[in-house]
Amino acid sequence: MKLNQISKIFIIGSVISLPVTAAELEISVTNLTHGNHFTPLLIAAHDMDSHLFQAGEMATPALQKMAEGGDIGDLDAAVTGVGGVTIANPAAGLLAPSGKVDSIMLDTGDMTHLSITAMVLPTNDAFVGLDAWKIPTEAGSYTFTLNAYDAGTEANDEIVNGGGMSGVPGIPAAPGGDGGMNATGVMDMSSNDKVHIHPGVLGDTDLQGGMSDLDSRVHRWLNPVARVTVVVK
Repeated sequence: MKLNQISKIFIIGSVISLPVTAAELEISVTNLTHGNHFTPLLIAAHDMDSHLFQAGEMATPALQKMAEGGDIGDLDAAVTGVGGVTIANPAAGLLAPSGKVDSIMLDTGDMTHLSITAMVLPTNDAFVGLDAWKIPTEAGSYTFTLNAYDAGTEANDEIVNGGGMSGVPGIPAAPGGDGGMNATGVMDMSSNDKVHIHPGVLGDTDLQGGMSDLDSRVHRWLNPVARVTVVVK
């Protein structure tokens, strides 16, 4: 065998044996809404077969828990349980309207996909979501917007009553202190019980009654609701 053939075989073998190079990500998330908060964010790097949610599919109990009450604990555990890595609550609490959390550093290890989620307050079961975005292998800055989804687990009655447990009707709170009270409730005629794009809220201008405890001058929103920038190092 010639020397150059031996060299080629050695080089190919070396490349094959190299470990997968981890991607270091710097992430920022901006709340684009006028008057709505995001509950604690969950940012997760995972393999291609894992999902925090999937549009057109039934919500998992872990997703329902987050979408109705803002609790990301079960989703976090599900990701780390299959070898993924997470950053939980990088804003150290609620992310206010027009608020931004940046310089979130995430070492993805050998994970290939990125997901993000948080409940939108005040809503019944709306959440901002990024589902299994494939992390680019080329270094650079990538910016995109995120929609809000309806978990399909609760009727959108728009009543603020402190309800945040899974299966308990109502909205946990209006964090800005700008919600109403004594609403009769919005009649939610939707029969879609799967994860889908959220239609937004109706609200009204009667803070002492009416059909909704949400103020249409403050809490109404249209998609998209968030902007994300990912810098791949």
